[in-house]
Amino acid sequence: MISVVHGEVLMLSTEAAVIDVNGIGLRVLATSATLATLTVGREAFLHTALVVREDSLTLFGFVDLDERETFEVLQGVSGVGPRIALAVLAVHTPDLLRRAVHNQDAAALQRVSGIGKKGAQRLILELGTKLGPVRGSCQASASATPVGSSDVVEALVGLGWPERDAQLACDEAQAQFPGGDVPTLLRASLQVLGSRR
Repeated sequence: MISVVHGEVLMLSTEAAVIDVNGIGLRVLATSATLATLTVGREAFLHTALVVREDSLTLFGFVDLDERETFEVLQGVSGVGPRIALAVLAVHTPDLLRRAVHNQDAAALQRVSGIGKKGAQRLILELGTKLGPVRGSCQASASATPVGSSDVVEALVGLGWPERDAQLACDEAQAQFPGGDVPTLLRASLQVLGSRR
């Protein structure tokens, strides 16, 4: 199994990167959020999962181990292959997915292309507690102030940002302003999102 890929980024597309590993260009499929962290001509380090099929070997890349482990757990759900698992991670961070499953929020799961009502219910049922507890900073602070960080994410989504981007920006804002109130976190999150455009 190829667990990590480290090398120069040769090419980027909307769904994959080609990374030079000792003279061999490996094509790595990844979410748009992961690909946005890469730059052609610069070094990249991705955690990877190799999916072996009868007619193909496909490499999937992730920014951290949590994403890769979530990707692998998702494929244990009946009817979920690697493409759907990657689509889930394109919409939800691992922590957002944990929260949706824990809260039995089928509507959140149905935001993923290719997942309907029955698929969302199957994900909730089969994932259960397999993903483990929420690990992210926004959720950690949410346990102290349950409304705060979730209000920030909801406000950002209401302004048109994808939920995944909103959650990541909220995490950064929490790191900058631990214990900050909703307006402070919202302003900081908007600054983070604006700097990425």
